[in-house]
Amino acid sequence: MTTRFELADYTAADLIQLYRTKQASPVEVASAVFARMDRIDGTLNAFALQAPEVAARAAKLSEDRWLRGVPCGPLDGVPVSIKDLILTQGLPTLRGSHTIDANQPWDVDAPVTARLREAGAVLIGKTNTPEYGCKGETNSPRFGITRNPWNPDKTAGGSSGGASAAVSAGMGPIAIGTDGAGSVRIPAAFCGNVGFKPSFGRVPAYPLSPFGSVAHLGPHTLSVLDTALVMNVLKQPDARDWTALPFDARDYTVGLNDGVRGLRIAYSPTLGYAKNVHLEVAAAVRAAALAFEEQGAIVELVDPGFDDPLDISTGLWFLGAYSVWSGLSASQQALTDPDFRAQAALGARLSTLDVQQLHQRRGALGSHMRQFMQQYDLILTPAVSVPAFDARPAGVAPMTAESMLGWTPFSYPFNLTQQPACSLPCGLTSDGLPIGLQLVGPMFGDALVLRAARAYESAHPIARANLDLLL
Repeated sequence: MTTRFELADYTAADLIQLYRTKQASPVEVASAVFARMDRIDGTLNAFALQAPEVAARAAKLSEDRWLRGVPCGPLDGVPVSIKDLILTQGLPTLRGSHTIDANQPWDVDAPVTARLREAGAVLIGKTNTPEYGCKGETNSPRFGITRNPWNPDKTAGGSSGGASAAVSAGMGPIAIGTDGAGSVRIPAAFCGNVGFKPSFGRVPAYPLSPFGSVAHLGPHTLSVLDTALVMNVLKQPDARDWTALPFDARDYTVGLNDGVRGLRIAYSPTLGYAKNVHLEVAAAVRAAALAFEEQGAIVELVDPGFDDPLDISTGLWFLGAYSVWSGLSASQQALTDPDFRAQAALGARLSTLDVQQLHQRRGALGSHMRQFMQQYDLILTPAVSVPAFDARPAGVAPMTAESMLGWTPFSYPFNLTQQPACSLPCGLTSDGLPIGLQLVGPMFGDALVLRAARAYESAHPIARANLDLLL
């Protein structure tokens, strides 16, 4: 019989099998997950809010359904956390900010939260994020710094750092994050799990992010199969999102193990412009490219042929920060993260003409990549150019485009183009920190990206962090 503590380490797919065969119950699993939180989240600070009473009620209802043999959905009884940017009925959504009053009605579920409840998931809490998800490190003024399960002196990344740290440390096998410039994929690479950014609109959003159509929602998981399972739930339509894609009836678990033989993969170690890629990162991703070739893919060393779009990404991002900032009172503005204030100040400098030109340049990049993907099925790059760096408080470095995103040059282009992209582990540095590769597909090629990710994962199982270091 599986011990109580070990239950926190199971994938969602494995938990469903345990429930089906009555080897474990959702109540036991929820208890194990909260026991894990009690032991290590004081060190990691992955959660902005834990919800043990809410989870206990949901787990008991799920247990009753499994005992009667009538689970209500594909994630019935699976513990799931929600990033503190995503509306959750009954729990506050504080966006890592002192500017939001917790004492107000919280009576709306975002589409992803509603779909998870319908699927039977057990919501365990809200994960930490930098204020308004404003950067690739998680150091919230309201909830503090989230640390990396592989080495708590290092950052978990961001802005979905709490989500990624939670999954990596066994505090729920699924966490839902957001990704506006790499915010799912960066922490997945740093924390050694799977992070998936779907095609824009594939996962409905409500309300629309202040950062507009660069912002995607996607899952962190312990396996590619778990990603496919949760995507089957999250991709269900919701009329509140006017940008949502039409219903996709595909089951993402079907064909997941079909491999990569014959697929055309463009291996681009720098995208043609990335500088200072860590040597161990470069070597690990190069080895991954060879591994895909050994599995029968046609791998070609080629760059997509565009210049670094850093200024497009940060320009649109700073504009979104200024939009949020402008809606705050002077007393609220005084409470904000210095990095967020600096972003808003940079956004305030943009003229109407600047904004229009940013959108035109973004459109040209999107068109270029639609054409490039007619020649290739997938693009393979590093997920992030460096391993996790030291965790640090806000305001340490002056806010510039380079300091904000210069160290993650592989992530933000594919928010601009809205393509599906997945980060998954491909090795460890000599210091024992995870390295991530990135697979990018054509627009609407979400299932293909997951199929390729599964092919790699099947030959290179995901390592787990040594949690004894946190105790």
